[in-house]
Formats: sequence, structure tokens, C-alpha cells
Amino acid sequence: MNSIITNIINEIKSKNNFIITTHINPDGDAIGSELALARYLQSLGKNATIINHSPTPDYLMFMLNPNDNILLFNPEQHSSLIKNSDVIFTLDISQLSRTKSLESFIRKSNAEKIIIDHHPTPEDYAEVSLVETTSSSTGELVYHLLKQAEAEITLNVALPLYVAIMTDTGSFKYERTTAELHRIIAELLDAGVVPIKVHQAIYDQGSANRIQLLGRAFNSLVIAGDGKLAYMKISLNDLEETSSNEEDVEGFVSYTLSIKGVEVGLFFFELKNGFKISFRSATTVPVNKLAGEFNGGGHFFAAGARLEDKDMEETLPKVIETAIKYIQEYQL
Repeated sequence: MNSIITNIINEIKSKNNFIITTHINPDGDAIGSELALARYLQSLGKNATIINHSPTPDYLMFMLNPNDNILLFNPEQHSSLIKNSDVIFTLDISQLSRTKSLESFIRKSNAEKIIIDHHPTPEDYAEVSLVETTSSSTGELVYHLLKQAEAEITLNVALPLYVAIMTDTGSFKYERTTAELHRIIAELLDAGVVPIKVHQAIYDQGSANRIQLLGRAFNSLVIAGDGKLAYMKISLNDLEETSSNEEDVEGFVSYTLSIKGVEVGLFFFELKNGFKISFRSATTVPVNKLAGEFNGGGHFFAAGARLEDKDMEETLPKVIETAIKYIQEYQL
């Protein structure tokens, strides 16, 4: 990993114009990693622009400074930035298609592409790939990049790194929460991060609409597979009737694993042109493989899939059937 990071540092030193992007519907790891990297590049006097397909979720806006600018991609306004950049960083994605509307412009650009990611089976589209599947998060990899570059870990960088790592480790409860990771977190706290403030901003500041929506998710709860599978769902009608939006369902899937005996939890979320599934595992079931059955992917314990132009209610029984087969195959 050190030699790859050295290559990235050399590219940073020799180039001036950088684009940073991430996946559709970015989470804490995506936005946190983008901000930390962009702020580091800007501290060196580089031109670093963050351009995403999706807007930044409200619950992550507290990280932004007045001079931060995360652009929502508009081809007419931003395609030239991508075309004329020296380096394009793609963070927290293993497949370039996850950048959605930016994909074709990135592929056409002559800029050097650099991946920083921790997901398995990355697409081979970049000249440099810092991919470490044993890392807790992309934020952890950005941290190692900054440390090897001998960057000062100020609060301006420490806060988004903390958000990236905290959110992708389930508040430090997932398997990749190691002693070494806690030592990294200690350094971020020394830089001024206040854990309770971050946790409150992300998890305890939801709207009344979100609580109403969560109530509907709980009402939809079904236990199957001899008590080892739990799933919930939210429809477009639920969203409309509670005046909620897509980001309000963040974290709902975690509640399925709070039920005694449940090994796999699923959350179905209806979209205008299909639906999304969040997969979670509490034991030995590899939900990244399960998600792969539906053109999704992710990590062993947490994964997702997005099925476009598919009816949620029609497809749901097949997903449940497949999940139960996985539980039976991989059960302890």
C-alpha cells in the first residue's frame, strides 16, 4: 500500500487541477473522504473541485465550511472541468457506473484516474488504484494517504475523516473496528473532534417526518426464515404521505438486526423507476454475495442493490426466497 500511496503523492505534487467524485446517494464515508482530500489538496494550493451526481444529504451538511463547494453535476457547466482536469479521484466506489451522470465524461477525459476505495472487485478503469478491502472505510485510506504525505491532521481534516470512519463502521461496532483504527480515532479526537456532537448531528437531529416514516417501516416488519430473516419496506406513498425524502431512510435497515435471532436484515425502498435493497448480516451470511444475485454488491456484513425499472412488490418474494437459501447455506 505504501508504494501506491507514494505514487499518488507524486501525482499530487506534480499536478494542479483535481476533480473528486463519489457514488450516487453519497453517505458519510463518501462525503467525509471527499472533503478531507479536497481540503488537503487546497492546503497545498491545488485546484480541487468536488462534483457529485447526487446532492449532499442534509445530515452531513454540518461538516461543510463556508468556503466548501460540492457541485451537483450539470453537464453544460461542469463537463469542461472534468475534461481539462489533470487528475480525477473517484472515492468509495468500485464501479465507475456508480458515478451515474459523470461516468461517460470521466471515461472520455484524458486526466489520470485514481481510485481510493475499500470495496471488493473494483473495475479496472484507473491508472492508480488504492484499494484495500481490509480497511474499515475509504476515510481510513485517505487518512493513511495524508499521514504518508506528512500532512498536518487539523480539525478541518479530522472532522470529515472521523465522520467517514464512524459511519462506515456502524459507530465502531463492525468487524473491521481494530485496535489500530481506534488509535487513528484517538488522533482525530486530539485534533479537536467531539464525538457526541458528531453523533448528535448525524443520528439525533432527524425531522418529525423521518420519525413518522420510521413508524411506517416498523409497521411493515416481517420475520421469516424460522426467525432468522427480518425485512421492512417503504413505498413511494409512504414518502409522499409523510412528506419525507430518500435520505430520511438512512439507517433504517439496522433496526432489523436488533431483533433476537435475526441473522440477515433487509430493507426495501421504492423509487420512481425501481427500488433499492439494503442488506445486513449479523453472523456468517455474506450479504455482498447475496446482493450480487441482484446486481448489487458491498461488504460481507453490509451491502446494497439498486434495481431499476423493476416492481418492488413483484420482486420482493424472489429476494426473500434467495435470502433464506443463503441463510440455510451459510448458517452456523
